Amino acid sequence: MTEVLPGRARSLEEYGAMMGRAHEGERPNHRPYEPQDGDVFITSWAKSGTTLMQQMFHQLRTGGHMDFDDISRMTPWDDVAYMLDFDMTAPQVAAPRGFKSHREYERLPEGKRYVVTLRDPKETFISFYRFINGWHLEPGSVALEDFLPFWMGGGPGGCDYYTHVLSWYARRAEPDSLVMNYRWVVKNKPAAIARLADLIDVELTPELEALVLERTTREFMHAHKDKFDDAMVCRVLEEKCGIPEASDSTKVQSSGSSASEVPPSIAAEIDAMWAERVAPVTGHADFAALAAEVDALAE
Repeated sequence: MTEVLPGRARSLEEYGAMMGRAHEGERPNHRPYEPQDGDVFITSWAKSGTTLMQQMFHQLRTGGHMDFDDISRMTPWDDVAYMLDFDMTAPQVAAPRGFKSHREYERLPEGKRYVVTLRDPKETFISFYRFINGWHLEPGSVALEDFLPFWMGGGPGGCDYYTHVLSWYARRAEPDSLVMNYRWVVKNKPAAIARLADLIDVELTPELEALVLERTTREFMHAHKDKFDDAMVCRVLEEKCGIPEASDSTKVQSSGSSASEVPPSIAAEIDAMWAERVAPVTGHADFAALAAEVDALAE
């Protein structure tokens, strides 16, 4: 059996071993999530706009607070709290309380409020690869053609893409769930901000709207990318796994990810899984058709 050494992974096996090392040791500060009325879960699938919605939510509830080192300290990531030795009961800087997750509805606490942005699966594939290639993975060690098993994992605590999209599609019209298409949010930012403000009971003044619009642009977030680069996760991976904390883990890329970059063989597998699992339930042959229905609900 090949020895698995500390540092960035070079295979799916090594990736699993690396994450195992990250969870080793005592966690004296960790306290699990305890539900409170009014809690909000920002729970898009991996690389589908979670960070954008964390920032939008936090700017709305605080009116412009930027004095933080990691957006996931402001809206704690429930799925990795144990790994980070994080106290999920710690007071937050403003109400309502917000939490990050990548889970489907069925594995989240009931009776809360939920914010989800859906994204084309092929775009998430490329974005996910760009995100961990050179951070979790040794640069270039895993080719795009071999990345499908990593993508199917959905990130820490998550689920596969198809489970997630079906779960939240079913709740697209529920009053406690704000389900939007990521590209619609980017193109219709004022409307998305208004919908989120309404969900979390924040009065949206023209001044607040202008501030949130400016602070959720790609340009602003890229200029402050150190606040959106999983700083707490980076520290644990350096301490436990020997991955340099300075590795590029930023979630805010200078340019977007294109589905056209997916290798044809992988694109065919993604399409086949959609046809098998999503189309029979939703009646939509592809993501574009599903997104059109979700967009129409926002009009």
